[in-house]
Amino acid sequence: MKEVVLITGANGMLAKSLAQELDGKYTLKFLTRDVKEENAYRWDINMKYIDPEGLRGVSHIIHLAGTSIADKRWTQKRKREIKKSRVEGAQLMLDELKKNNQTIDTFISASAIGYYGAQTTNEIFTENSPNGDDFLGEVCREWEHVAHSFKSDRVANNISILRFGIILDRDGGALKKIAAPIRFGVGSGVGTGKQWVPWIHISDLCGMLDFVISQDTGGTYNAVAPEHVTNNEFTQKVAAILKRKIVLPNIPAFFFRLLFGEMAAVLLTGSRVSSDKITDLGYSFKHSKLNDALQNIFSKN
Repeated sequence: MKEVVLITGANGMLAKSLAQELDGKYTLKFLTRDVKEENAYRWDINMKYIDPEGLRGVSHIIHLAGTSIADKRWTQKRKREIKKSRVEGAQLMLDELKKNNQTIDTFISASAIGYYGAQTTNEIFTENSPNGDDFLGEVCREWEHVAHSFKSDRVANNISILRFGIILDRDGGALKKIAAPIRFGVGSGVGTGKQWVPWIHISDLCGMLDFVISQDTGGTYNAVAPEHVTNNEFTQKVAAILKRKIVLPNIPAFFFRLLFGEMAAVLLTGSRVSSDKITDLGYSFKHSKLNDALQNIFSKN
């Protein structure tokens, strides 16, 4: 009998790709606010509700749900939504499992490279690097704290945390927004263009999530490709794949600060992040070079 994997964030770009990756290996369930499929179950963080059938028989939980950090300006209300969707979502599952005296094999939580703070430095961050003291650093710290509670409260035998870089996929996320103006000849770098862009192909992120389910040790891993590129390099590589030229100067930093406020730091800063820990464990990248990743993405029908 196949083990049951429960995935939150069912309607998101990553959950849909992950479902294809895991299909056939596991029995899949999803938690969502908008139930459309037979194997989807309703949850409501505000109402502190989870359909009991959603958790029944589950061996592994992959917590991907979270309000997008890049869709709207960071008002105080938006900040609360960003944090609540991640932290309180995990806490709700933990509380429900404890209430039912139910244990699971593995709890896998998304996190983000924002854990290290929005900064551009010469440092290459590893999983042991300190937590940043800005908003995203705070969100990731609290997000990961709840994940660790699954182990400390003896609800999960193991927990794994993956700190995501920028997920590359043709049909959504950052790459779609970057490619759109380049296609029309008005693309350009951002700010100085010297900030690093830690990235990962969506198929590698799905592969990593599948990989960590099989690990008995759990752990925290940077989910980024091993190749380091700057914003300018990233933009030029996308343009080359699309057979376009970058002719406009970089968009000044003050424009983004005026338009997005505090959120602009996500675009204007960035440091290198190491993926050595997960490759040392045995994960092999399908797309370790940006050119190859972009070629794969844009060659899809």
